[in-house]
Amino acid sequence: MKASGLRSWNLLLAAGILLASAARAQTLTDDQLDAVKARLAEGATHSWEIGTRAEALIEADTPTYSVLNNTSLPPPKGQTPSSLDEVISIARSIVQARAKADVQGPQPFMDVNGGAAGDPPSIGVAVLLANWTNAGAQDGQNYAGAAQDQLEYLLTQVPKTSDGAISHRQEQVQLWSDFVYMVPPFLAYYGVLTQNQSLVQEAYDQCRLYRQYLVDDDAGGMWKHIVMGQNTDSGHWSTGNGWAAAGMLRVLGTIQHSQYAKQMKNQAKDLTNWVSEIHGGIYPHLRTNGLFGNYADDSSTFDDASGTAILASTVYRLALLAGIHTHLPQAEQSRKALFAPASSSSSSSQSSTSPSPSPSPSPSPSLSSSSTTSSAPSPSGSSNSTATTAASSSSASPSATAPVGPAMQHFTSDMWLTPVVNPNSFGNEGSKSPEAQAFVVELSSAWRDWAALGSPGANAAVRIGGGKAAWACASVVLTVMFAV
Repeated sequence: MKASGLRSWNLLLAAGILLASAARAQTLTDDQLDAVKARLAEGATHSWEIGTRAEALIEADTPTYSVLNNTSLPPPKGQTPSSLDEVISIARSIVQARAKADVQGPQPFMDVNGGAAGDPPSIGVAVLLANWTNAGAQDGQNYAGAAQDQLEYLLTQVPKTSDGAISHRQEQVQLWSDFVYMVPPFLAYYGVLTQNQSLVQEAYDQCRLYRQYLVDDDAGGMWKHIVMGQNTDSGHWSTGNGWAAAGMLRVLGTIQHSQYAKQMKNQAKDLTNWVSEIHGGIYPHLRTNGLFGNYADDSSTFDDASGTAILASTVYRLALLAGIHTHLPQAEQSRKALFAPASSSSSSSQSSTSPSPSPSPSPSPSLSSSSTTSSAPSPSGSSNSTATTAASSSSASPSATAPVGPAMQHFTSDMWLTPVVNPNSFGNEGSKSPEAQAFVVELSSAWRDWAALGSPGANAAVRIGGGKAAWACASVVLTVMFAV
């Protein structure tokens, strides 16, 4: 090879290294993602945290069983992949704890204790998958019965509005944006597995009704957080908008990949439009640092990486499910900000361990998350600790004190996302949020699946994987190379 040709090749190789290095700097390593999952497993104790953890693990570890990927539903029966073991284990721990109560008839997966009836159904997809894959034959648990009791509880025991919107709360009719992630995906999945189209329609109807009550046309299509009943919240909570968008996307994916895809094309179109509506309303409020405020259009509220992560994940998912690419640049801005390495100044101040959690007393309904308190009893009347400890177990979990790789701007050294809203007090900043950890896993999975299909809708620089800065570096190298 001539000297000039060798030099050209070396420069081209250098360009590739620059691009690859920049791409890695904007994603989590396997070790970092494992640490995020480990913190999620340690922290998920409330019903909605356990359910969201299970959904995130399906997306990350067994995407062919996820309703958000282009695989047909119902999923295969046959040999269950080992990558589902952790999800099945979550379902088992919940159903075992429920069975100890020996209570018959309609009941939730976990006792709501007069609180958030809409949260336990988030565990439903995991329980349905356990039943579908015949886990009960190995462990003797009645997954089908548990799912049926939860369904009947929702449809017959929980209060509703006059037009049929199921209340998120048990003690009063009250609608929370969180509900759309917790309940409609369970209804839709149940309907597909049991060949009951009316349940899939019910999932759509609940999304439609919740939008009817919560959408704020004066705010560009963002959703209010809580309406009706006592202690409402008409603010545009970023995480709540993320919950709603992500829940509707799960229903959309379930319909699109099911036997009802043709019959329910109009419903799928509506769901697509409603997710786009949320994106159109909220993304103009993205801050210059790539994060949303806790309340998107309230500049006085703190930066919230948690809501930012779930919203970004929904942009990638909408691109894959519906070919809508409008807000991909903003999602990429958020993802790169969230996964950025720490600057020298912030790196020096990083603690070797995560900060102590904020106090989480039993909050009033106006400040609590969509769950009851962490000490809510299980169906047996005892503490939830047995079920949640089992559901949170994780083998070979990275240490909660050992640093994981280089310092990162929005993660503690042991990979808790920061800054985040307190999951037990949605108006206040917290320090450890299990749901935020799940959102990180979902964001990582959504970006991975989008990138694997060629990053549809992105510009050439993003498709290469390095963003504008990496493209600029490569351009310099290539310019020099071709000038040789």
